[in-house]
Amino acid sequence: MQKSLVLKLSNMKNLFKNKIILITGGTGSFGNEFINYIINNKISFKFIKIFSRDEKKQHDMREKLNNDKIKFIIGDIRDYQSILSSVRDVDYVFHAAALKQVPSCEFFPEEAVKTNILGTENLIKAANISKVKKIVFLSTDKAVSPINAMGMSKALMEKLIIANSRNTNKNLKLCITRYGNVIGSRGSVIPTFISQIKKNKALTITNSSMTRFLMTLNEAIKLVLFAFNNGKNGDLFIQKSPAATIETISKAIAKKYGKSLKIKKIGLRDGEKMHETLLSQEEKIIAKDLGDYFKIALDEKSLNYKKYFNIGRNVSISETYSSNNTKILNISETLSILNKSQVFKNN
Repeated sequence: MQKSLVLKLSNMKNLFKNKIILITGGTGSFGNEFINYIINNKISFKFIKIFSRDEKKQHDMREKLNNDKIKFIIGDIRDYQSILSSVRDVDYVFHAAALKQVPSCEFFPEEAVKTNILGTENLIKAANISKVKKIVFLSTDKAVSPINAMGMSKALMEKLIIANSRNTNKNLKLCITRYGNVIGSRGSVIPTFISQIKKNKALTITNSSMTRFLMTLNEAIKLVLFAFNNGKNGDLFIQKSPAATIETISKAIAKKYGKSLKIKKIGLRDGEKMHETLLSQEEKIIAKDLGDYFKIALDEKSLNYKKYFNIGRNVSISETYSSNNTKILNISETLSILNKSQVFKNN
């Protein structure tokens, strides 16, 4: 699968030729890395629209890129008219706009609903009207068996997308990517650990045995492009990822800076899991193993209520695919992936 993926990526130069792309939440980690990937790999495009509500980040990004083919739109995914005007003439959308911080969503769950669920509904409706060809949505491991408001809102986002993939016009394709902790992205604990170690402060660790998937931003981009290039309507893609314990991550960062490790254990907080899950037991049963990825295809049977209630599957229950039963990295392996992610570049 890795070989075929490399071949696909090497032939993507004209994938977006003469096409207009919209990235919602485009001033975030994903949007910046996606733009860099497109430009650095000389992938052709007509225009890229960056849609977000953060004018300061847009200003910084505009000055940094200095590219007339990249347009910036101030708007909010919660405002239907705002997104409707933004998708006009757009061919493809990459939907990264979301509330991602677990604590913020725990304290303000209604805001997570407005952005992650209703905002997604606004986009799908607008895309239908504007004859967008394909949308790739970014989801999270926290959507699987969710215990916090952020994960719950993302889980409902996924359900909304899958339901609409059965009901939208046949020309609009909706695909989902689901991945774990993206190193250095907003919400990742790793920049916090780096800051604490550089200031000789004790690292605030919830539980030493807690595990988290580790994925670089570059890998996230490749997953999204793989889903775009290969996804059919309603498909959900998951990348197989290694994981590390929180203690291992902290030791790897301490080793990088040559500092002695001081730890302050604060215990498991509300809304946190010991281990994250990318595939539930039920999903693992129906997931197709693509080598580097899993794919869950749209279950068309659910369209028919009679079949839905009367026809099931004779299967053996599988285990979940979690950060506790994937490849668990040691300190050296964790440091290697952190270096590869360039999380230390500006720190």
